[in-house]
Amino acid sequence: MSFKQLTPLFSVSGQIAEEDVATAARSGFRALIDCRPDGEEAGQASFADVSAWAAKHGLKAFHTPVTPSDVKDADVEKFAGALDAAEGPVLGYCKSGKRAATLWALSQAGKLDAAAILGAARGAGMDLSAIAPRLTACGSGSGGEQKTYDVVIVGGGSGGIAAAASLLKRRPSLSIAIVEPADVHYYQPGFTLVGAGVFEPETTKRPMASVMPDKANWIKQSVASFNPESNELALADGSILRYRALIVSPGIKLDWEAIPGLVETLGENGVTSNYRYDLAPRTHALAQGLKRGRALFTQPPMPIKCAGAPQKAMYLSCDTWRRNGALDNIEVEFHNAGAVLFGVPAYVPALMQYVERYDIKLCFESKLVAVDGKRRVATFEQKDAEGKATGVEREFDMLHAVPPQRAPDFIAKSPLAGETGFVSVAPDTLQHTRYPNVFGLGDAIGTTNAKTAAAARKQAPVVAINVLATLDGKKPHVGYDGYGSCPLTVERGKIVLAEFGYGGKLLPSFPKWMIDGTKPSRMAWFLKDRMLPPIYWRCMLKGREWLCDRHMIEENAEPASK
Repeated sequence: MSFKQLTPLFSVSGQIAEEDVATAARSGFRALIDCRPDGEEAGQASFADVSAWAAKHGLKAFHTPVTPSDVKDADVEKFAGALDAAEGPVLGYCKSGKRAATLWALSQAGKLDAAAILGAARGAGMDLSAIAPRLTACGSGSGGEQKTYDVVIVGGGSGGIAAAASLLKRRPSLSIAIVEPADVHYYQPGFTLVGAGVFEPETTKRPMASVMPDKANWIKQSVASFNPESNELALADGSILRYRALIVSPGIKLDWEAIPGLVETLGENGVTSNYRYDLAPRTHALAQGLKRGRALFTQPPMPIKCAGAPQKAMYLSCDTWRRNGALDNIEVEFHNAGAVLFGVPAYVPALMQYVERYDIKLCFESKLVAVDGKRRVATFEQKDAEGKATGVEREFDMLHAVPPQRAPDFIAKSPLAGETGFVSVAPDTLQHTRYPNVFGLGDAIGTTNAKTAAAARKQAPVVAINVLATLDGKKPHVGYDGYGSCPLTVERGKIVLAEFGYGGKLLPSFPKWMIDGTKPSRMAWFLKDRMLPPIYWRCMLKGREWLCDRHMIEENAEPASK
């Protein structure tokens, strides 16, 4: 059973069974709302059954039964009360999910704009246009708080904070809101070195409040829906934000649930991942403790954030085993869903030297599809030369798993999304392809550059300058060249510093005599270990744009057409 998200706090589905209740609990739902009368259909689980299943899995359960043609105001009030009592994400269900969506929509009348309500439902595949007059009659939008800003930024990660700082550096008078529900900001490039025992985990996180620019307004909320035609977005609490310009940078979704069995065994049974703050220290502990056996490292299909990170964990683990004399007793396999070791050929020879040094078995077009933690067995879908896929099981003593990654649901289901689900922007100006006052940066945009913090560092000033041009009635006039950087940690103390742009063009930041990115370098290690963290915290997030050259795409920016 698939759950269709309308907002970060409410999703719908068709009739559920006990296994769906278990999945809902694992997915973070706190309550279920049954919108069907009992006995409506033969074989339908009763509310009593569902309530018992919910209690078993720690969920609340509510019953607000309605028939499709008769949804009364009293039913809506009862449903709204259940939402309030849930204290967290809610799954509403009926035969198809539409009744649950209808009750939710009517419960939001007077809180959210009617267009935002209908847009959220439409994003979940529910056409509720038939109740549009009722939403309007209820005064939809009239009771929700509305604020207008020069710029609204969605996302308080590296891209969003850097863009805000860059804007305020150039024009301190701007009114800026940053929409971000998280309390903590992470320096995610540091997770690799946490997984190698080089960094302490605590050095890679800071309170979100400490990185927010002083002149920006932090709105600690989630986005429910976008309405770019009206220059507004709706928040999970029902308030509406209006903007003159919108910057979208919410990051990428790590889809751990897409691999059956993985969530249940993460952190146990030899399974770890540097893609999670709490698990990166376990990678180091497992590597130190493993003396013999088989270690598997996986990489999912693109796109993913930092495409080199899966193999960085492998090289540093191998170096640990080499140093403690265990490498000869450990069978190392790299299962890459792609067809090549690294997407830019210039860096492959240096990486292959380490593949050979560590005696790593490369398994291309091999995708992790299931994990049985108790048996310590990973299942891969492997393609042969003719492209035929077969399932292959591999026992393991250590598994470093990287989840598939995709656009956040509230982006993929919004008017801002392109065909891939990511925000559709021009690759050079980073301006939205349909809405001129909307821009995007970071991992959530649908461009072909590598999704790295270094990319966001280069994108932030481009977005800031082009947003200001747009606010001034001019066309965007600076461009982003697709720059991304991937410091490939091939051993403790040496890095292959991959720097490249669109089409795999090499874009080195330093002369060859200082750092030759195609060869392992101690200077590159010094850069990542000692220089990049303070550059991140003290420069990038503060609007100090070190090594952020950009190119003009027009000699003179003409006023934009009205």
